[in-house]
Amino acid sequence: MNDFGLKIEKFIALFQGESADKYISSILLGLENTVKIAVIGLIIGIVIGTLIAAVRVMPKYKRLPRILNGVCSVYVSFFRGTPMVVQLLLAYYVVLPLLDKNPPSVSVAVAVFGLNSGAYISEIMRGGILSVDPGQMEGGRSVGLSFATTMRKIVIPQAVKNIIPMLGNEFITLIKETSVVSFIGATDLYVAFRNIGTSTYEFMVPYLAMAVIYIVMVLVITGLIKLVEGRMRRSDRGR
Repeated sequence: MNDFGLKIEKFIALFQGESADKYISSILLGLENTVKIAVIGLIIGIVIGTLIAAVRVMPKYKRLPRILNGVCSVYVSFFRGTPMVVQLLLAYYVVLPLLDKNPPSVSVAVAVFGLNSGAYISEIMRGGILSVDPGQMEGGRSVGLSFATTMRKIVIPQAVKNIIPMLGNEFITLIKETSVVSFIGATDLYVAFRNIGTSTYEFMVPYLAMAVIYIVMVLVITGLIKLVEGRMRRSDRGR
């Protein structure tokens, strides 16, 4: 048997010995945290991104919309202009100590991922809103609906249909970027498999296994996105 085969056998043996439960629990915890950070981060990002996009497309006739647009521009520029790991480090080692707070590292990661995702989704959502026929907004306003109500009930639902693939890509990006949460002490898939490699002094097979898990997750997400797109197209044809 070649050297690679021996390494695979050694890796498999880890899950059959006395320490099997420890390694399995570590991987499951890492997988749970990876999915939790990405899913909740995406949900937060969608909420924030939608609000920012609405502000960015809002008519700027009055002072308040102009101020809000300026604030949103600074927000988007910061989170799009700095790496995720820098944002995590600033939040965990600068902002929270100044506020005298000490939340769990996973919670910090969820918040930072949500804020980061909000900046990117705001641009995605803004493009989706602009892709909707302007007549939809005019029609809503002509029957007496406010700008906010027209956006919420007419424009944004149509925009979401146009950006489903891009939201899926953002989710995939979040899944992959969770590997940086180890910088603030959170346990994710990378940390789980790194610990396995450290305990055995062999990193090749653990990291290959980690890559396979990431690929499987991405394939599942891609399949779900295609399923949602297909159902939306069928619903549109059925009208």
